[in-house]
Amino acid sequence: MERPDYVLFDENTKAIVYGEQRNAIQRMLDFDYMCRRSKPSVAAVVNPTRDGYIKVFFGTKEILIPMYRTLKEAAERHPDADVMVNFASYRSAFDTTMEALATPTIRTIAVIAEGIPERKERIMAKEAKKRNKWIIGPATVGGLRAGAFKIGNTGGAIDNIKALKLYRPGSVGLVTVSGGMVNEMFNIIQQNSDGVYEGIAIGGDRYPGSTLLDHLLRYEANPDVKFMVMLGEVGGMKEYEVVDALKDGRITKPLVAWVSGTCAKVFPGEVQFGHAGARAGAAKETADAKIEALREAGAIVPNSFDELGEAIKEVYEKLKKEGKIVEKPEIEPPKIPIDYKVALKEGIIRKPREFICTISDDSGEELLYAGMPISEVIEKDIGVGGVIGLLWFKRLLPDYARKFIEMVLMITADHGPAVSGAHNAIVTARAGKDIIDALASGLLTIGPRFGGAIADAAKYFKSAYERGLTPEEFVNEMKAMGKYIPGIGHRVKSVQNPDKRVELLKEYAFKNFPSVELLKYALEVEKITTAKRNNLILNVDGCIGILFVDLMKNVGFKEEEIDQFIEMGGLNGLFVLGRSIGILGHAMDQKRLKARLYRHPYDDILYIHPDEEKEMFGGE
Repeated sequence: MERPDYVLFDENTKAIVYGEQRNAIQRMLDFDYMCRRSKPSVAAVVNPTRDGYIKVFFGTKEILIPMYRTLKEAAERHPDADVMVNFASYRSAFDTTMEALATPTIRTIAVIAEGIPERKERIMAKEAKKRNKWIIGPATVGGLRAGAFKIGNTGGAIDNIKALKLYRPGSVGLVTVSGGMVNEMFNIIQQNSDGVYEGIAIGGDRYPGSTLLDHLLRYEANPDVKFMVMLGEVGGMKEYEVVDALKDGRITKPLVAWVSGTCAKVFPGEVQFGHAGARAGAAKETADAKIEALREAGAIVPNSFDELGEAIKEVYEKLKKEGKIVEKPEIEPPKIPIDYKVALKEGIIRKPREFICTISDDSGEELLYAGMPISEVIEKDIGVGGVIGLLWFKRLLPDYARKFIEMVLMITADHGPAVSGAHNAIVTARAGKDIIDALASGLLTIGPRFGGAIADAAKYFKSAYERGLTPEEFVNEMKAMGKYIPGIGHRVKSVQNPDKRVELLKEYAFKNFPSVELLKYALEVEKITTAKRNNLILNVDGCIGILFVDLMKNVGFKEEEIDQFIEMGGLNGLFVLGRSIGILGHAMDQKRLKARLYRHPYDDILYIHPDEEKEMFGGE
């Protein structure tokens, strides 16, 4: 059934999420489950660099959400999804939003990004009005309809959703400029009424895609919204549109309003607060002037923000007394199951381990080999670098170069039993095969996704640097090609939790190499990528490949010799040599332990029947 114009979301709303935001998606699905939705609200994910699926929970059941490279494909495969939650960065949010506006099946777009140029914001807003579509944001946390649908991280964690009773609808329509105040407003409303029916944060930029008045008029038309609450802020003229609507009768329902920023008058001169729009450039833009105008137009305006809850309660009790609001019995929402990792961390469950490893430990802050930290292993300085120089390059390399190669071999020798090479070797040894078979099994996993990034990082960074591309141009070029940047990104490590191995390599190179021009270039690239996500750091594969190019230039290799070495797989050979030490060790370790044949546990496999797969991915 088609929804009325004033309804943006209901319990059947489905969304396409632009960006692989797993935490936000899981929060949306947990909200769905708590609201007793029969089907998840997230229909698909768009990730320009990767397609496939993401695995998430819907209650206790794991499900797959399909992931596409383009919005066009996602919308065609899921025509019932009429909302796009746009997590694109400020660089691409405008283009992706305009594409969504031009997509017939998309009606509402929530734009999370901050920093979109004001000129582009006005273009987006104009296009949305022209097409009779809705933009929430930019610079918004989004919004939600209680008991039905929520955008991304709106409302916070599931405990907060439960405490604020957002799993069932109340009677209040909320619209606020500030996303940071949404949860506080939900709390104030819940404490003083039967709760929120719908809450929208329009975003703090000067030119939002939809205004305070736009959403108030929706609430005015919605018979399920009995009264409204508005939180404006200092700066801009958006609140005066509401004043006019109160005066000319377009708004007739009770409106409790407040405008933040009354403290601005105590500051000398003009002050801008956190939002682009929160700046009073004229007397009419001050919070005090807007509060007085709203009060004169008939809005219910308390004397201070602290009295906002009392004003809401007074309106609520009055409407209840008049019979316009009938309180409904409270319902207990379903419990959201606790995640395995959280339960394990809190010590409330235990699970037998399938692997025993006595030669290495990658679970701590620093990689250990038989209990010895990697930094200590390097400090022992036993050398194979000279032999490699003679056999691979037919020359004796300088002392600093020999020690660097030895350092790389020690660092790459092992990384615990969980990675694919070691895992394959362990399974092979436990099947009774000899250590040569186990080594071959492990080595066969080395390729583009495991170890191969060393050669690709050297190739792509070297090419970009030699072509004179700026770091930003290089990042944009890779994005335009739909490729990850080889050597950038880590599943666990981040800017705040750096990889000790990378730190050791960089420290050694800066101290001992005559020149590290490509490394410096890569670190400038890293500044751009980590500004987008803090785990898009220069990883150990990338660092090794890039430093090897610097090393060969320092030693005197010609450009064609360096290119030939990369193309022939020499850098991957370095990884193979180092990792073989650990792979052989794991095979011997399992032999000593007399480990039995390994069989993967059933409870660690997600079984999906063909008809279930068809439902998840759409199509025939």
